[in-house]
Amino acid sequence: MMTKTGQLPILLMGPMVRRAEQACVCIQFATSKPANCRIDLLNNESYSEQQSIALGEHLFLHFVVIKPINEQFPLDTQLPYALFIDGKNIDLSPWCFENQPSPAFVIPNKLTDILHGSCRNAHHPAKDSLVSASKWQNTQRSKNEQGAQLLLLSGDQVYADDVAGPMLLVIYQLIDQLGIYKEQPLELALPSDINEQLYNRHHFLPKTPWQNRSKLGVGYWLKKDEPHFSSVKAYNHLIYFEEYIALYLLNFSAAAWACVDLEKTQYTEQNNKNQTIFNAEKTALIDYAEGLSEVERLFANVSTLMMFDDHDVTDDWNLTAGWEQAISQNKSSKRIVSNGLASYWLFQGIGNDALTKTSALIKPFKDSLVDEDVWQFKAFDKSLHEFNYWHYELTTIPKVVVLDTRTHRWRNESNFSEPSGLLDWARLTDLEESLLSHEQVIIVSPAPVFGVKSIEAIQAMFNICGQPLMVDVENWMAHEGSAKKLLDTFRRTDTPNETLILSGDVHYSFCFSVQKRFGDHPNRIWQLTASGIKNEFPRKLINVLDKLDSILYGPKSPLNFFTKRWHMEVDKHQTIDEGQKYLVSDSAISLITLEQGNLSRYQLIHGDGHLTEFDLEHN
Repeated sequence: MMTKTGQLPILLMGPMVRRAEQACVCIQFATSKPANCRIDLLNNESYSEQQSIALGEHLFLHFVVIKPINEQFPLDTQLPYALFIDGKNIDLSPWCFENQPSPAFVIPNKLTDILHGSCRNAHHPAKDSLVSASKWQNTQRSKNEQGAQLLLLSGDQVYADDVAGPMLLVIYQLIDQLGIYKEQPLELALPSDINEQLYNRHHFLPKTPWQNRSKLGVGYWLKKDEPHFSSVKAYNHLIYFEEYIALYLLNFSAAAWACVDLEKTQYTEQNNKNQTIFNAEKTALIDYAEGLSEVERLFANVSTLMMFDDHDVTDDWNLTAGWEQAISQNKSSKRIVSNGLASYWLFQGIGNDALTKTSALIKPFKDSLVDEDVWQFKAFDKSLHEFNYWHYELTTIPKVVVLDTRTHRWRNESNFSEPSGLLDWARLTDLEESLLSHEQVIIVSPAPVFGVKSIEAIQAMFNICGQPLMVDVENWMAHEGSAKKLLDTFRRTDTPNETLILSGDVHYSFCFSVQKRFGDHPNRIWQLTASGIKNEFPRKLINVLDKLDSILYGPKSPLNFFTKRWHMEVDKHQTIDEGQKYLVSDSAISLITLEQGNLSRYQLIHGDGHLTEFDLEHN
């Protein structure tokens, strides 16, 4: 652990290549001191513009946007770059692939190889698949090939609601070490000692008193208060803004771990169960931290774009209108959710559009830092929640449409306990327009559009019983209006001949192909789900559900005609070899290979390095 400011590395995070287009390229990184920064593309005339945000006494987040001086940047070719801080050429060899003098990225035009994944839980015992993806990319570059042109991360890049005990301790070490600016205290009766908070925070988070709950639910009659933060693992839930900032650094940066001492973290309370959990989490985090330098190499060499899902903020974020109402009526709950969204904006959102629209939030954010370097976010929160452009598109071939399925929900106005639709009518109409007049389109939807029917049926039963939060009813078919509008869009004759839907969220991976049952428009939809990068569904249970789904919803099963998507024929594709499974629970990131814009291969790169491929020809 570094204890003197002079020993802090100049680069605390990065560089991370974000949106990369012919007219501009955005690269983000963090330094331990204020700095004038520029990035040069080594074989192209360019200039750069810098936007810096102070997050602590020794923490400065930078976004450098590189622009061409004359002609536009070349497409589909490797572009090496150099970073200069205060005029000094920074040694970027730790971020270079083997035998490469500089990190290099590709501005994609015709997409051929895409890495996609979601759900990266730092303390899950599964191996980090981003490490394996980086090694795969290194192999491709050693062959003088581009490898993946894009890395798409579709949700749960961090878990703010499921934080390991040792992680919470090193978060506070990092806050102290970097002097990360703190927000004003919230009205929560938390113990002053962070050690006393371990595995106990859920007791202090806001709840709705049972007297205020609906009499139609079981909770009222059992006199049970309803937690605003419904995660079953909320016992170390992040609360303060500075905690979220530290968590992002510890998820994206190897240098951040060099500033803390994980080995010496100890659980000091007398609870054997928590002690066992703490030890297991610590072991997983040690392994996780060791792989981060490899992950940073991937970020520095591949354009990386992201979209939030619930765990980036909190579990079941905006799941129902009732949940939204409860959060909005409690200052502390609203503040916690705002902290999650604000930190997403800083570390994920700004780079997605290279500051085109997200820069509108920078001034109100900077104005929130008041006397003695304390955040006062009341005015900024209004701007943050009014911001309407988390979604984005890429003008590649095929076109990429990334959906925000969290902040534009189709609320059930008649029953606030019912799950909201993942997109409202206006956004579904925008999506419909985005699909028209294109031969192929890639849609990034954090939750699968075409999920496993048996699992969705189980979720529907819990929803009927008034418990949508218990089983995370986050599927497109859970809301009648949004499901109908979306399926009507896919059945149109002027939609693309081939649509790829990239999803995550569910902690298992699968490959489904979908076509209309009626009509002569030859449109094919591929539902490609990859989850999680460092998370897994219980293997024995997923095998049971896999068999159950094959029995209940086989190709000739009459139960298919009782689902909302009975107009669509859904075919499940098995893995090649390895027992020919439909559902794969092993941690993985997916590799999508395209030929002339159409899907040609769908593989999973697992955390332990082995590959699984789905059979696209047979089902």
